[in-house]
Amino acid sequence: MTSPLSPALVRTAHVRLSDVHVTFGGRPVLAGVDLVAAAGDRVAVVGENGRGKTTLLRVLAGTQPVDHGDVRRAGTIGVADQQIPLGEQENVGDLIDLELAAVRNALARLEAATTALAEGQPGADNAFAEALSDAEALDAWDADRRVEVSLAALNAVDDRSRPLGTLSVGQRHRVRLACLLGAGHSVLLLDEPTNHLDASGLAHLTEQLRAYPGVVVLVSHDRALLADVATSVLDLDPSSDGRPRGYGGGYSAYVEARQAERARWEALHAEQLAERQRLADDLSAAQNRLRDNWRPEKGHGKHTRATRAPGLVRAVHRRQEDLNAHVVAVPPPPARFVMPELPQHQGTVALRAAGVTVAGRLDSPVDLTLGGADRLVVTGQNGAGKSTLLAVLAGALEPTSGTVTHARSVRIGWLGQESDLPARRTAAELLEQRSPADLGLLSGYDRNRPIAELSTGARRRLDLALVLAARPQVLLLDEPTNHLSAPLVDELTAALQSTPAAVVVATHDRQLLRDTASWPRLAL
Repeated sequence: MTSPLSPALVRTAHVRLSDVHVTFGGRPVLAGVDLVAAAGDRVAVVGENGRGKTTLLRVLAGTQPVDHGDVRRAGTIGVADQQIPLGEQENVGDLIDLELAAVRNALARLEAATTALAEGQPGADNAFAEALSDAEALDAWDADRRVEVSLAALNAVDDRSRPLGTLSVGQRHRVRLACLLGAGHSVLLLDEPTNHLDASGLAHLTEQLRAYPGVVVLVSHDRALLADVATSVLDLDPSSDGRPRGYGGGYSAYVEARQAERARWEALHAEQLAERQRLADDLSAAQNRLRDNWRPEKGHGKHTRATRAPGLVRAVHRRQEDLNAHVVAVPPPPARFVMPELPQHQGTVALRAAGVTVAGRLDSPVDLTLGGADRLVVTGQNGAGKSTLLAVLAGALEPTSGTVTHARSVRIGWLGQESDLPARRTAAELLEQRSPADLGLLSGYDRNRPIAELSTGARRRLDLALVLAARPQVLLLDEPTNHLSAPLVDELTAALQSTPAAVVVATHDRQLLRDTASWPRLAL
Protein backbone atom coordinates (compact mmCIF):
# COMPACT_ATOMS: atom_id res chain seq x y z
CA MET A 1 0.00 0.00 0.00
CA THR A 2 1.27 3.47 -0.81
CA SER A 3 1.99 5.90 1.99
CA PRO A 4 -0.85 8.12 3.24
CA LEU A 5 -1.27 11.45 1.52
CA SER A 6 -0.55 14.72 3.23
CA PRO A 7 -2.84 15.88 6.07
CA ALA A 8 -3.03 19.18 4.17
CA LEU A 9 -5.10 17.33 1.59
CA VAL A 10 -7.70 16.63 4.23
CA ARG A 11 -8.08 20.29 5.08
CA THR A 12 -8.71 21.38 1.48
CA ALA A 13 -11.08 18.65 0.24
CA HIS A 14 -14.70 19.75 -0.13
CA VAL A 15 -17.53 19.74 -2.70
CA ARG A 16 -21.08 21.06 -2.45
CA LEU A 17 -24.03 21.05 -4.85
CA SER A 18 -27.25 22.85 -4.03
CA ASP A 19 -30.45 22.44 -6.10
CA VAL A 20 -28.50 21.78 -9.31
CA HIS A 21 -30.44 21.50 -12.58
CA VAL A 22 -29.02 20.58 -16.00
CA THR A 23 -31.07 20.29 -19.19
CA PHE A 24 -30.00 18.95 -22.57
CA GLY A 25 -32.16 19.78 -25.58
CA GLY A 26 -35.10 20.65 -23.37
CA ARG A 27 -34.90 17.32 -21.49
CA PRO A 28 -34.04 17.49 -17.78
CA VAL A 29 -30.94 15.42 -17.01
CA LEU A 30 -30.33 16.57 -13.43
CA ALA A 31 -33.12 18.11 -11.37
CA GLY A 32 -32.74 19.37 -7.82
CA VAL A 33 -29.48 17.61 -6.94
CA ASP A 34 -28.03 18.33 -3.49
CA LEU A 35 -24.69 16.94 -2.36
CA VAL A 36 -22.22 17.80 0.39
CA ALA A 37 -18.97 15.84 0.76
CA ALA A 38 -15.91 16.58 2.86
CA ALA A 39 -12.57 14.87 3.44
CA GLY A 40 -12.95 11.15 4.05
CA ASP A 41 -16.36 10.93 2.35
CA ARG A 42 -16.73 8.39 -0.45
CA VAL A 43 -19.97 9.05 -2.32
CA ALA A 44 -21.41 6.42 -4.67
CA VAL A 45 -23.62 7.87 -7.42
CA VAL A 46 -26.17 5.34 -8.67
CA GLY A 47 -29.07 5.34 -11.11
CA GLU A 48 -30.28 3.89 -14.38
CA ASN A 49 -28.60 4.68 -17.67
CA GLY A 50 -29.42 8.22 -18.75
CA ARG A 51 -30.08 9.55 -15.23
CA GLY A 52 -27.13 11.95 -15.39
CA LYS A 53 -24.40 10.18 -13.41
CA THR A 54 -21.61 11.17 -15.81
CA THR A 55 -23.12 14.65 -16.17
CA LEU A 56 -22.98 15.03 -12.38
CA LEU A 57 -19.26 14.22 -12.38
CA ARG A 58 -18.70 16.82 -15.09
CA VAL A 59 -20.57 19.39 -13.02
CA LEU A 60 -18.33 18.60 -10.06
CA ALA A 61 -15.25 18.80 -12.28
CA GLY A 62 -16.32 22.21 -13.57
CA THR A 63 -16.56 21.14 -17.23
CA GLN A 64 -20.38 21.16 -17.38
CA PRO A 65 -22.25 24.40 -16.62
CA VAL A 66 -25.53 24.18 -14.74
CA ASP A 67 -28.81 25.81 -15.69
CA HIS A 68 -29.68 26.49 -12.08
CA GLY A 69 -28.18 25.89 -8.67
CA ASP A 70 -24.94 26.43 -6.79
CA VAL A 71 -21.69 24.48 -7.23
CA ARG A 72 -18.76 24.86 -4.85
CA ARG A 73 -15.50 22.93 -4.68
CA ALA A 74 -12.22 23.31 -2.82
CA GLY A 75 -8.84 21.78 -3.57
CA THR A 76 -7.43 20.11 -6.67
CA ILE A 77 -9.61 17.71 -8.65
CA GLY A 78 -8.64 14.50 -10.46
CA VAL A 79 -11.04 13.00 -13.00
CA ALA A 80 -11.16 9.49 -14.45
CA ASP A 81 -13.85 9.62 -17.13
CA GLN A 82 -14.48 7.40 -20.14
CA GLN A 83 -12.18 9.41 -22.46
CA ILE A 84 -8.36 9.44 -22.44
CA PRO A 85 -7.28 13.09 -22.90
CA LEU A 86 -4.32 12.37 -25.23
CA GLY A 87 -4.04 10.98 -28.76
CA GLU A 88 -2.31 7.86 -29.97
CA GLN A 89 0.86 9.73 -30.96
CA GLU A 90 1.66 10.69 -27.34
CA ASN A 91 3.36 8.23 -25.02
CA VAL A 92 2.83 6.87 -21.51
CA GLY A 93 5.16 9.49 -20.03
CA ASP A 94 3.08 12.27 -21.59
CA LEU A 95 -0.06 10.85 -19.98
CA ILE A 96 1.65 10.58 -16.60
CA ASP A 97 2.94 14.16 -16.85
CA LEU A 98 -0.51 15.40 -17.83
CA GLU A 99 -2.22 13.71 -14.89
CA LEU A 100 0.55 14.91 -12.53
CA ALA A 101 0.47 18.45 -13.91
CA ALA A 102 -0.63 19.89 -10.56
CA VAL A 103 2.30 18.13 -8.88
CA ARG A 104 4.78 19.31 -11.51
CA ASN A 105 3.48 22.89 -11.28
CA ALA A 106 3.60 22.88 -7.47
CA LEU A 107 7.21 21.73 -7.41
CA ALA A 108 8.21 24.21 -10.14
CA ARG A 109 6.62 27.09 -8.21
CA LEU A 110 8.32 25.95 -5.02
CA GLU A 111 11.70 25.87 -6.76
CA ALA A 112 11.16 29.37 -8.18
CA ALA A 113 10.04 30.65 -4.78
CA THR A 114 13.08 29.11 -3.12
CA THR A 115 15.36 30.88 -5.59
CA ALA A 116 13.53 34.18 -5.02
CA LEU A 117 13.82 33.73 -1.26
CA ALA A 118 17.55 33.05 -1.51
CA GLU A 119 17.99 36.18 -3.61
CA GLY A 120 16.06 38.26 -1.08
CA GLN A 121 13.41 39.41 -3.54
CA PRO A 122 10.51 41.45 -2.08
CA GLY A 123 7.56 39.29 -1.02
CA ALA A 124 9.56 36.11 -1.51
CA ASP A 125 8.81 34.81 1.98
CA ASN A 126 5.03 34.89 1.40
CA ALA A 127 5.39 33.33 -2.05
CA PHE A 128 7.60 30.59 -0.62
CA ALA A 129 5.14 29.82 2.19
CA GLU A 130 2.26 29.60 -0.28
CA ALA A 131 4.19 27.39 -2.71
CA LEU A 132 5.34 25.12 0.11
CA SER A 133 1.77 24.77 1.37
CA ASP A 134 0.53 23.79 -2.11
CA ALA A 135 3.29 21.21 -2.54
CA GLU A 136 2.59 19.75 0.89
CA ALA A 137 -1.12 19.52 0.14
CA LEU A 138 -0.31 17.30 -2.84
CA ASP A 139 2.57 15.51 -1.09
CA ALA A 140 4.25 16.32 -4.37
CA TRP A 141 7.67 14.82 -3.61
CA ASP A 142 6.23 11.30 -3.28
CA ALA A 143 3.76 11.44 -6.18
CA ASP A 144 5.89 9.66 -8.78
CA ARG A 145 6.63 6.81 -6.38
CA ARG A 146 2.93 6.43 -5.59
CA VAL A 147 2.16 6.29 -9.31
CA GLU A 148 4.81 3.61 -9.86
CA VAL A 149 3.29 1.50 -7.07
CA SER A 150 -0.20 1.77 -8.60
CA LEU A 151 1.09 1.06 -12.13
CA ALA A 152 2.52 -2.20 -10.87
CA ALA A 153 -0.55 -3.08 -8.79
CA LEU A 154 -2.94 -2.41 -11.70
CA ASN A 155 -0.75 -4.36 -14.15
CA ALA A 156 -0.36 -1.16 -16.17
CA VAL A 157 2.40 -0.33 -18.67
CA ASP A 158 5.21 1.57 -16.92
CA ASP A 159 7.45 2.15 -19.97
CA ARG A 160 7.16 5.92 -20.32
CA SER A 161 8.44 5.89 -23.91
CA ARG A 162 5.69 3.51 -25.07
CA PRO A 163 3.29 5.22 -27.55
CA LEU A 164 -0.32 5.23 -26.43
CA GLY A 165 -1.31 3.98 -29.88
CA THR A 166 0.34 0.64 -29.10
CA LEU A 167 -1.75 0.17 -25.94
CA SER A 168 -5.22 -1.31 -25.72
CA VAL A 169 -8.06 0.82 -24.38
CA GLY A 170 -7.87 -1.05 -21.08
CA GLN A 171 -4.12 -0.48 -20.77
CA ARG A 172 -4.53 3.27 -21.32
CA HIS A 173 -7.25 3.50 -18.69
CA ARG A 174 -5.13 1.58 -16.17
CA VAL A 175 -2.22 3.99 -16.68
CA ARG A 176 -4.49 6.99 -16.14
CA LEU A 177 -6.13 5.43 -13.07
CA ALA A 178 -2.70 4.71 -11.52
CA CYS A 179 -1.74 8.36 -12.05
CA LEU A 180 -4.89 9.61 -10.35
CA LEU A 181 -4.44 7.31 -7.36
CA GLY A 182 -0.95 8.70 -6.86
CA ALA A 183 -1.46 12.36 -7.77
CA GLY A 184 -2.67 13.46 -4.33
CA HIS A 185 -5.75 15.38 -5.46
CA SER A 186 -8.15 16.73 -2.88
CA VAL A 187 -11.17 15.43 -4.83
CA LEU A 188 -11.24 12.26 -6.91
CA LEU A 189 -14.04 11.81 -9.48
CA LEU A 190 -14.20 8.28 -10.91
CA ASP A 191 -16.49 7.11 -13.72
CA GLU A 192 -16.62 3.29 -13.92
CA PRO A 193 -13.04 2.79 -12.68
CA THR A 194 -13.38 -1.02 -12.44
CA ASN A 195 -13.64 -1.43 -16.19
CA HIS A 196 -10.50 -3.19 -17.50
CA LEU A 197 -9.29 -4.30 -14.03
CA ASP A 198 -8.52 -7.87 -13.03
CA ALA A 199 -8.94 -9.30 -9.53
CA SER A 200 -5.63 -7.94 -8.19
CA GLY A 201 -6.33 -4.53 -9.73
CA LEU A 202 -9.76 -4.44 -8.12
CA ALA A 203 -8.21 -5.29 -4.76
CA HIS A 204 -5.68 -2.46 -5.12
CA LEU A 205 -8.33 0.06 -6.16
CA THR A 206 -10.52 -0.94 -3.23
CA GLU A 207 -7.63 -0.58 -0.79
CA GLN A 208 -6.61 2.82 -2.16
CA LEU A 209 -10.13 4.25 -2.07
CA ARG A 210 -10.79 3.03 1.46
CA ALA A 211 -7.61 4.78 2.62
CA TYR A 212 -8.09 7.94 0.55
CA PRO A 213 -8.15 10.98 2.88
CA GLY A 214 -9.82 13.36 0.41
CA VAL A 215 -13.26 13.28 -1.23
CA VAL A 216 -14.13 10.43 -3.59
CA VAL A 217 -17.21 10.59 -5.84
CA LEU A 218 -17.68 7.28 -7.60
CA VAL A 219 -19.92 6.10 -10.44
CA SER A 220 -19.77 2.32 -10.82
CA HIS A 221 -21.94 -0.66 -11.70
CA ASP A 222 -19.66 -2.81 -9.49
CA ARG A 223 -21.83 -3.48 -6.44
CA ALA A 224 -18.96 -5.15 -4.62
CA LEU A 225 -16.83 -2.01 -4.92
CA LEU A 226 -19.72 0.17 -3.76
CA ALA A 227 -20.36 -2.13 -0.80
CA ASP A 228 -16.67 -2.12 0.12
CA VAL A 229 -15.88 1.60 -0.14
CA ALA A 230 -18.95 3.86 -0.19
CA THR A 231 -19.75 5.84 2.94
CA SER A 232 -22.88 7.37 1.38
CA VAL A 233 -25.02 7.00 -1.75
CA LEU A 234 -26.64 9.57 -4.04
CA ASP A 235 -29.48 7.92 -5.97
CA LEU A 236 -30.46 9.78 -9.16
CA ASP A 237 -33.39 7.48 -9.97
CA PRO A 238 -36.92 8.88 -9.55
CA SER A 239 -38.34 9.17 -6.07
CA SER A 240 -41.82 9.88 -4.78
CA ASP A 241 -41.26 13.65 -4.99
CA GLY A 242 -39.17 13.54 -8.17
CA ARG A 243 -35.91 14.61 -6.53
CA PRO A 244 -32.69 12.62 -6.10
CA ARG A 245 -32.14 11.03 -2.71
CA GLY A 246 -29.05 10.93 -0.51
CA TYR A 247 -28.47 8.02 1.88
CA GLY A 248 -25.90 7.71 4.64
CA GLY A 249 -24.47 4.59 6.22
CA GLY A 250 -22.89 2.99 3.17
CA TYR A 251 -24.22 0.89 0.33
CA SER A 252 -25.94 -1.84 2.35
CA ALA A 253 -27.83 0.78 4.36
CA TYR A 254 -28.84 2.45 1.08
CA VAL A 255 -30.25 -0.81 -0.31
CA GLU A 256 -32.31 -1.37 2.83
CA ALA A 257 -33.55 2.24 3.01
CA ARG A 258 -34.40 2.33 -0.67
CA GLN A 259 -36.48 -0.83 -0.41
CA ALA A 260 -38.39 0.62 2.54
CA GLU A 261 -38.95 3.93 0.74
CA ARG A 262 -40.10 2.11 -2.38
CA ALA A 263 -42.66 0.18 -0.33
CA ARG A 264 -43.95 3.44 1.24
CA TRP A 265 -44.10 5.06 -2.21
CA GLU A 266 -46.15 2.21 -3.66
CA ALA A 267 -48.49 2.17 -0.65
CA LEU A 268 -49.06 5.94 -0.74
CA HIS A 269 -49.73 5.93 -4.47
CA ALA A 270 -52.19 3.05 -4.07
CA GLU A 271 -53.94 4.86 -1.21
CA GLN A 272 -54.36 8.01 -3.31
CA LEU A 273 -55.72 6.02 -6.25
CA ALA A 274 -58.15 4.22 -3.94
CA GLU A 275 -59.33 7.52 -2.41
CA ARG A 276 -59.88 9.03 -5.83
CA GLN A 277 -61.86 5.96 -6.88
CA ARG A 278 -63.99 6.24 -3.71
CA LEU A 279 -64.76 9.87 -4.47
CA ALA A 280 -65.59 8.99 -8.07
CA ASP A 281 -67.95 6.26 -6.82
CA ASP A 282 -69.63 8.73 -4.41
CA LEU A 283 -70.10 11.21 -7.24
CA SER A 284 -71.59 8.54 -9.49
CA ALA A 285 -73.98 7.43 -6.74
CA ALA A 286 -75.08 11.03 -6.09
CA GLN A 287 -75.67 11.62 -9.79
CA ASN A 288 -77.73 8.42 -9.98
CA ARG A 289 -79.88 9.53 -7.02
CA LEU A 290 -80.40 12.90 -8.67
CA ARG A 291 -81.60 11.26 -11.89
CA ASP A 292 -83.85 8.88 -9.94
CA ASN A 293 -85.48 11.75 -8.00
CA TRP A 294 -86.56 13.48 -11.20
CA ARG A 295 -88.96 10.56 -11.67
CA PRO A 296 -91.16 10.55 -8.50
CA GLU A 297 -93.12 7.43 -7.64
CA LYS A 298 -96.85 7.35 -8.17
CA GLY A 299 -98.84 9.17 -5.53
CA HIS A 300 -96.18 11.77 -4.89
CA GLY A 301 -96.66 15.35 -5.96
CA LYS A 302 -94.22 17.35 -7.99
CA HIS A 303 -93.39 19.30 -4.85
CA THR A 304 -91.44 16.28 -3.53
CA ARG A 305 -89.14 16.40 -6.50
CA ALA A 306 -88.78 20.14 -6.23
CA THR A 307 -88.03 19.95 -2.51
CA ARG A 308 -85.41 17.20 -2.68
CA ALA A 309 -83.66 18.16 -5.91
CA PRO A 310 -81.68 21.18 -4.60
CA GLY A 311 -80.11 19.08 -1.82
CA LEU A 312 -79.12 16.35 -4.26
CA VAL A 313 -77.70 18.91 -6.65
CA ARG A 314 -75.63 20.38 -3.84
CA ALA A 315 -74.41 16.87 -2.87
CA VAL A 316 -73.35 16.20 -6.45
CA HIS A 317 -71.50 19.51 -6.60
CA ARG A 318 -69.72 18.82 -3.30
CA ARG A 319 -68.55 15.41 -4.48
CA GLN A 320 -67.46 16.83 -7.81
CA GLU A 321 -65.42 19.47 -5.99
CA ASP A 322 -63.89 16.82 -3.70
CA LEU A 323 -62.93 14.73 -6.71
CA ASN A 324 -61.42 17.70 -8.53
CA ALA A 325 -59.48 18.71 -5.42
CA HIS A 326 -58.10 15.20 -4.88
CA VAL A 327 -55.25 15.11 -7.37
CA VAL A 328 -53.01 12.05 -7.23
CA ALA A 329 -49.88 13.98 -6.26
CA VAL A 330 -47.63 10.97 -5.83
CA PRO A 331 -46.39 9.71 -9.21
CA PRO A 332 -46.55 5.99 -9.93
CA PRO A 333 -43.32 4.24 -8.90
CA PRO A 334 -41.20 2.62 -11.60
CA ALA A 335 -42.21 -0.91 -12.47
CA ARG A 336 -40.45 -3.68 -10.59
CA PHE A 337 -38.75 -6.48 -12.47
CA VAL A 338 -41.12 -9.46 -12.63
CA MET A 339 -39.52 -12.78 -13.49
CA PRO A 340 -41.87 -14.89 -15.59
CA GLU A 341 -42.67 -18.37 -14.38
CA LEU A 342 -40.14 -20.42 -16.31
CA PRO A 343 -40.85 -24.13 -16.76
CA GLN A 344 -38.57 -26.88 -15.50
CA HIS A 345 -37.34 -29.57 -17.86
CA GLN A 346 -38.75 -32.83 -16.57
CA GLY A 347 -36.11 -35.20 -17.90
CA THR A 348 -32.93 -36.27 -16.14
CA VAL A 349 -30.61 -34.38 -18.52
CA ALA A 350 -31.51 -31.13 -20.26
CA LEU A 351 -28.11 -30.46 -21.79
CA ARG A 352 -24.78 -32.30 -21.96
CA ALA A 353 -21.33 -31.28 -23.26
CA ALA A 354 -18.59 -33.86 -23.77
CA GLY A 355 -14.99 -32.92 -24.56
CA VAL A 356 -15.96 -29.59 -26.11
CA THR A 357 -13.18 -27.37 -27.52
CA VAL A 358 -13.08 -24.44 -29.95
CA ALA A 359 -9.76 -23.81 -31.65
CA GLY A 360 -8.06 -20.65 -30.38
CA ARG A 361 -10.95 -19.79 -28.08
CA LEU A 362 -11.61 -22.75 -25.77
CA ASP A 363 -8.57 -24.96 -25.78
CA SER A 364 -9.12 -27.21 -22.74
CA PRO A 365 -11.90 -29.80 -23.21
CA VAL A 366 -15.06 -29.11 -21.20
CA ASP A 367 -17.46 -31.74 -19.88
CA LEU A 368 -20.70 -30.83 -18.12
CA THR A 369 -24.19 -32.17 -17.56
CA LEU A 370 -27.14 -29.95 -16.73
CA GLY A 371 -30.34 -31.25 -15.18
CA GLY A 372 -33.78 -29.71 -14.85
CA ALA A 373 -33.14 -27.21 -12.03
CA ASP A 374 -29.35 -27.20 -11.88
CA ARG A 375 -27.21 -24.14 -11.23
CA LEU A 376 -23.71 -23.45 -12.55
CA VAL A 377 -21.30 -20.49 -12.48
CA VAL A 378 -18.59 -20.35 -15.16
CA THR A 379 -15.51 -18.40 -14.12
CA GLY A 380 -12.15 -17.54 -15.64
CA GLN A 381 -9.97 -14.68 -16.84
CA ASN A 382 -10.74 -12.72 -19.98
CA GLY A 383 -10.01 -14.92 -22.96
CA ALA A 384 -10.49 -18.17 -21.03
CA GLY A 385 -13.48 -19.08 -23.20
CA LYS A 386 -16.53 -18.36 -21.01
CA SER A 387 -18.53 -16.64 -23.75
CA THR A 388 -17.40 -19.24 -26.28
CA LEU A 389 -18.63 -22.08 -24.07
CA LEU A 390 -22.06 -20.51 -23.59
CA ALA A 391 -22.39 -19.92 -27.35
CA VAL A 392 -21.55 -23.59 -27.97
CA LEU A 393 -24.07 -24.75 -25.34
CA ALA A 394 -26.71 -22.53 -26.96
CA GLY A 395 -26.07 -24.08 -30.36
CA ALA A 396 -24.90 -20.78 -31.84
CA LEU A 397 -21.31 -21.99 -32.38
CA GLU A 398 -20.03 -25.35 -33.57
CA PRO A 399 -17.28 -26.90 -31.43
CA THR A 400 -14.00 -27.89 -33.04
CA SER A 401 -14.10 -31.15 -31.12
CA GLY A 402 -16.52 -32.82 -28.74
CA THR A 403 -20.30 -32.85 -28.76
CA VAL A 404 -23.23 -30.98 -27.25
CA THR A 405 -26.57 -32.75 -26.92
CA HIS A 406 -29.90 -31.20 -25.93
CA ALA A 407 -32.91 -33.06 -24.63
CA ARG A 408 -35.72 -33.31 -27.14
CA SER A 409 -37.88 -30.16 -27.24
CA VAL A 410 -35.91 -28.42 -24.46
CA ARG A 411 -36.04 -24.62 -24.81
CA ILE A 412 -32.73 -22.80 -24.28
CA GLY A 413 -32.48 -19.05 -23.69
CA TRP A 414 -29.08 -17.44 -24.33
CA LEU A 415 -28.17 -13.91 -23.28
CA GLY A 416 -24.92 -13.04 -25.03
CA GLN A 417 -22.78 -9.98 -24.41
CA GLU A 418 -23.41 -8.49 -27.86
CA SER A 419 -26.81 -7.19 -28.92
CA ASP A 420 -27.97 -7.78 -32.50
CA LEU A 421 -31.45 -6.28 -32.69
CA PRO A 422 -33.14 -4.72 -35.76
CA ALA A 423 -32.42 -1.01 -35.48
CA ARG A 424 -35.72 0.24 -36.92
CA ARG A 425 -38.05 -1.97 -34.92
CA THR A 426 -39.38 -1.00 -31.51
CA ALA A 427 -39.11 -2.99 -28.31
CA ALA A 428 -42.90 -3.29 -28.19
CA GLU A 429 -42.98 -4.88 -31.66
CA LEU A 430 -40.34 -7.46 -30.77
CA LEU A 431 -41.84 -8.29 -27.39
CA GLU A 432 -45.34 -8.68 -28.86
CA GLN A 433 -44.02 -11.51 -31.03
CA ARG A 434 -43.01 -13.49 -27.94
CA SER A 435 -45.14 -12.31 -25.06
CA PRO A 436 -47.21 -9.20 -24.34
CA ALA A 437 -46.37 -9.52 -20.65
CA ASP A 438 -44.63 -6.55 -19.06
CA LEU A 439 -41.60 -7.77 -17.10
CA GLY A 440 -40.87 -4.29 -15.74
CA LEU A 441 -37.61 -4.04 -17.68
CA LEU A 442 -38.48 -1.17 -20.04
CA SER A 443 -40.29 2.11 -19.52
CA GLY A 444 -43.24 2.95 -21.72
CA TYR A 445 -41.10 5.57 -23.42
CA ASP A 446 -38.36 3.06 -24.31
CA ARG A 447 -40.83 0.39 -25.39
CA ASN A 448 -42.06 2.57 -28.23
CA ARG A 449 -38.77 4.02 -29.48
CA PRO A 450 -36.74 2.56 -32.37
CA ILE A 451 -34.03 0.28 -31.02
CA ALA A 452 -31.38 2.45 -32.67
CA GLU A 453 -32.33 5.26 -30.25
CA LEU A 454 -32.12 3.16 -27.08
CA SER A 455 -29.25 3.51 -24.62
CA THR A 456 -26.87 0.63 -24.07
CA GLY A 457 -28.60 -0.16 -20.79
CA ALA A 458 -32.07 -0.14 -22.38
CA ARG A 459 -30.89 -2.48 -25.14
CA ARG A 460 -29.47 -4.83 -22.52
CA ARG A 461 -32.81 -4.81 -20.73
CA LEU A 462 -34.59 -5.57 -24.00
CA ASP A 463 -32.23 -8.46 -24.75
CA LEU A 464 -32.98 -9.90 -21.31
CA ALA A 465 -36.74 -9.38 -21.75
CA LEU A 466 -36.73 -11.20 -25.09
CA VAL A 467 -34.82 -14.16 -23.65
CA LEU A 468 -37.16 -14.49 -20.66
CA ALA A 469 -40.33 -13.93 -22.70
CA ALA A 470 -39.58 -17.14 -24.64
CA ARG A 471 -39.94 -19.01 -21.30
CA PRO A 472 -36.81 -21.17 -21.64
CA GLN A 473 -36.17 -24.23 -19.52
CA VAL A 474 -32.41 -23.56 -19.57
CA LEU A 475 -31.00 -20.04 -19.11
CA LEU A 476 -27.46 -19.30 -20.36
CA LEU A 477 -26.45 -15.82 -19.13
CA ASP A 478 -23.18 -14.24 -20.26
CA GLU A 479 -22.18 -11.36 -17.93
CA PRO A 480 -25.85 -10.62 -17.16
CA THR A 481 -25.04 -7.65 -14.90
CA ASN A 482 -23.36 -5.63 -17.68
CA HIS A 483 -25.05 -2.23 -18.18
CA LEU A 484 -27.81 -2.96 -15.65
CA SER A 485 -28.48 -0.84 -12.58
CA ALA A 486 -27.64 -2.21 -9.15
CA PRO A 487 -31.29 -2.48 -7.97
CA LEU A 488 -32.25 -4.39 -11.12
CA VAL A 489 -29.29 -6.74 -10.70
CA ASP A 490 -30.36 -7.44 -7.12
CA GLU A 491 -33.90 -8.24 -8.30
CA LEU A 492 -32.60 -10.43 -11.14
CA THR A 493 -30.23 -12.30 -8.81
CA ALA A 494 -33.05 -13.06 -6.37
CA ALA A 495 -35.19 -14.33 -9.25
CA LEU A 496 -32.42 -16.60 -10.55
CA GLN A 497 -32.10 -18.19 -7.13
CA SER A 498 -35.71 -19.38 -7.17
CA THR A 499 -36.65 -20.01 -10.82
CA PRO A 500 -37.48 -23.66 -11.67
CA ALA A 501 -35.41 -23.41 -14.86
CA ALA A 502 -31.77 -24.48 -15.03
CA VAL A 503 -29.35 -21.54 -14.94
CA VAL A 504 -25.76 -21.15 -16.16
CA VAL A 505 -24.04 -17.82 -15.46
CA ALA A 506 -20.66 -16.65 -16.76
CA THR A 507 -19.50 -13.61 -14.83
CA HIS A 508 -16.67 -11.50 -13.43
CA ASP A 509 -19.10 -9.57 -11.20
CA ARG A 510 -17.75 -9.96 -7.65
CA GLN A 511 -21.08 -9.31 -5.96
CA LEU A 512 -22.87 -11.78 -8.22
CA LEU A 513 -20.15 -14.32 -7.41
CA ARG A 514 -20.75 -13.66 -3.70
CA ASP A 515 -24.51 -13.99 -4.14
CA THR A 516 -24.12 -17.31 -5.98
CA ALA A 517 -21.40 -18.69 -3.68
CA SER A 518 -23.44 -21.86 -3.05
CA TRP A 519 -23.71 -22.69 -6.77
CA PRO A 520 -21.31 -25.21 -8.36
CA ARG A 521 -18.35 -23.65 -10.20
CA LEU A 522 -16.73 -24.45 -13.53
CA ALA A 523 -13.36 -22.68 -13.71
CA LEU A 524 -11.90 -22.28 -17.21
